[in-house]
Amino acid sequence: MQRHLEFERLHNFRDLGGYRTSDGRETRPGVLYRSDSLGKLAGEDLARFEKLGVRTVIDLRYSWEIERKGRVPELPGLGYHNLSIEHRPYDQAALGPEVDPAVYLAERFAEVASDGTAEIRAALEVIADPASGTVAFHCASGKDRTGIVAALVLTRLGVPEQTVVEDFALTGLATERLVAEWHASYPDLVMRWPGYGRAPAELMHRFLADLAERYGSVDGYLTEELGLGEEFTTALRAKLLA
Repeated sequence: MQRHLEFERLHNFRDLGGYRTSDGRETRPGVLYRSDSLGKLAGEDLARFEKLGVRTVIDLRYSWEIERKGRVPELPGLGYHNLSIEHRPYDQAALGPEVDPAVYLAERFAEVASDGTAEIRAALEVIADPASGTVAFHCASGKDRTGIVAALVLTRLGVPEQTVVEDFALTGLATERLVAEWHASYPDLVMRWPGYGRAPAELMHRFLADLAERYGSVDGYLTEELGLGEEFTTALRAKLLA
């Protein structure tokens, strides 16, 4: 199955359908998408997006990011939620080349999971809500904040960890374009970190292992820290599993 959908201005727009679960079911195609910033949609890209039938967009960015880069265009019948996942600030492009992206970002992901519980829970509830219809969720590059939410959804659906990790690592196919976009956006700055835009599999393995160590399992995090129990799981599986 082709994961990345082709857009001119979007580099990391992917369908989360077609993944097998441990109980033999499969995630529904065309119901849940993950992406880099939908504020870039215009022209033919916008027309392509409209044809997908997305009814709800979840924007995980800060308000200042939206002010600087824009939000998804207002379309008839399109719901919009800005659920900024709180995290402690850091500048990836300014990191030195000695910083290991898997180790460093796994620590940042753990902070996000701890600090952004209200927004993560709200995003997951919107995704599971049948009234939301087809959902697209995104941050700036569609890698970190988006990757965390995608991993939690897929894990709760029963997708095996290795598949969850492989989905995360698919951002690597968009890295070159994401880096080029950064240079175009900040022509007066220098990117020092060769890890920018990369999504090594080890990073997601580390993040999931951290959740398991702290909460017993990823499901433990969802249940204990986010308070998402059986009602949420039933709704999520009914909507997203074939």
